[in-house]
Amino acid sequence: MSLIPADNVFALGAILFCVAWLAFLIDIKPLGKKTSGVIWALGVSMLLSNTGIIPFSSPTYDFVGGSLVPLAIPLLLLKGDLRRIFRESGGVMIFFCIASMATVAGAVIGFYIMDLGEIGPKVAGVYTGGWIGGAVNVLAISQAVEMTSQEFSVALSASSVVSMSALMLLIAIPSVGLIKRMVPTQADNSAQVLPIEPEQDETPTLHLTHISGALALSFIICALAQSMAQWLQLTQYSILFITVLTIAVANAFPGKMAGLKGDFELGMLLMYLFFVAVGAGTDAISFIASAFHLFVYGMLIIIIHLVLVLFAARVMKVDMAEAIVASSAALVGPAVTAAIATSKGWKHLVTPGIMCGVFGYVIGTFIGVTVTAMLG
Repeated sequence: MSLIPADNVFALGAILFCVAWLAFLIDIKPLGKKTSGVIWALGVSMLLSNTGIIPFSSPTYDFVGGSLVPLAIPLLLLKGDLRRIFRESGGVMIFFCIASMATVAGAVIGFYIMDLGEIGPKVAGVYTGGWIGGAVNVLAISQAVEMTSQEFSVALSASSVVSMSALMLLIAIPSVGLIKRMVPTQADNSAQVLPIEPEQDETPTLHLTHISGALALSFIICALAQSMAQWLQLTQYSILFITVLTIAVANAFPGKMAGLKGDFELGMLLMYLFFVAVGAGTDAISFIASAFHLFVYGMLIIIIHLVLVLFAARVMKVDMAEAIVASSAALVGPAVTAAIATSKGWKHLVTPGIMCGVFGYVIGTFIGVTVTAMLG
């Protein structure tokens, strides 16, 4: 029995939003540069449930995972204009595709090297999608492959530490003399190296017409996708149908979607609520027993990815700056890629890096689900 009963919707809702608020607050503080807010969302809610303050399971958590997660996917992908992505990404896009294949190779090779048990194919798919796209893909794939809350919490926590390790490696590689000789760069990095700080976007203005319109569109997409999945008897892949319909809308009305404000931020809020709910449903003892194993698997994927990317860059005579930006777009996402490119003086690669990262969001879910199906 927990201090807060499982049927107390308002008290549990207060907990979910308070922990999500804490995670967002940490993300914008110096502490967030070292430990992602996602880790805190999982950790704090796990502490609350394992100390008996909140329950391990509740209809409130089920609502967040079953209804709010699908609703978040369109909100996070409505800016996925493929024409703009390919137009502004240049030659970096070609190497981003190679970097994505390196992630797939790392996930498959690591799967056969390590014995991950029954969870193996699911984790392989989730990690593949996450290190081609980002958190939105991790969330979508976990739903499509029917991960339990316990499995998802362990996999996500382990991958967060791996992602931070990948970021440090990406920053360090351009300064390693041996690698610079093997994969030279002509990019101008003589500029003063700046601290890695993602560019601060203008705070989004809250327009009720934009927010209500984005929510209405997301509901419509989810309803249509669910109907299509049921008609085709593929209900477990309804997230994929949601992704396809969202990308179709984003490319049919790119101007309208680009003008929406607050849609992505609202999607992030729903996603963080899900992370909190997942942490609340996680047994700490099982978590500790499993997380290290998945951390090792994740690091194996990253190392194989980087080795293959650098080897391909050397063979194809690709500039190291372009290779690192393409790899960053896959492993750590568009915002951090822009920060890396800026800090190294590769300002001409900022826009291509961002565009490749957004493209990763578009394709990551499909590739991750395919990897799970292939290894399952």
